Amino acid sequence: MNDKVAVVTGGSAGIGEAACRALAADGWIVYVAARRLERCEAIAAEIGGVALELDVTDQASVEKLAELSRVDLLVNNAGGAKELDYLRDADADDWDWMYQTNVLGTMRVTKALYPQLKAAKGLVINIGSIAGTDAYKGGSGYNAAKHGLRGLTRAFRREEAPDIRVCEIDPGRVKTDFSMNRFNGDAERAAAVYEGKLNLTADDIAEAIRWVASLPPHVNIDVLNIMPADQAER
Repeated sequence: MNDKVAVVTGGSAGIGEAACRALAADGWIVYVAARRLERCEAIAAEIGGVALELDVTDQASVEKLAELSRVDLLVNNAGGAKELDYLRDADADDWDWMYQTNVLGTMRVTKALYPQLKAAKGLVINIGSIAGTDAYKGGSGYNAAKHGLRGLTRAFRREEAPDIRVCEIDPGRVKTDFSMNRFNGDAERAAAVYEGKLNLTADDIAEAIRWVASLPPHVNIDVLNIMPADQAER
């Protein structure tokens, strides 16, 4: 890879961790970036990467990214959902967190690393969701955030083509800690999301990230939807 550098946000677990491992196996120098520094350090030690403490909702934390001298690939993976409330029961704090993390966090990190990405004619991969192309009951807050991410991604692609490539990967049902985090550690509710269904794994999405990142610089994958075989409707 000629010492090409990748930054993966939300790299301490789930899709982010799997992406760090897949990219490192392909020869990338990977910055494992997340709030849990000790976990990032453990992963980085295993893959020969670099740990980076990062909270995408904190501008001061994000500004430290300016110290990186080179970035060829940015994977904006940090995100998540809070609860499964109908709009009539919406919690404004949950909505604010989802928007701060999924949308403004992506904006902050991408803006902070823009000079490096521009210089490298790099690639940005935003991890969206099929929740950003359709909606479901109780998902209005998360749907709104992921629809926002899709709008951000499409605009950025048009603004920077052909100098920076921009891709959105939209997974369907992936069995990770996503639902545990969504339901504040309620294991029973989280397990019910996946029980009796085919489920993607974090490695499945990481393989897609690795593939997109491996393509030659004249190729841009705009949007990639990935769902388990039994999830035919969004």
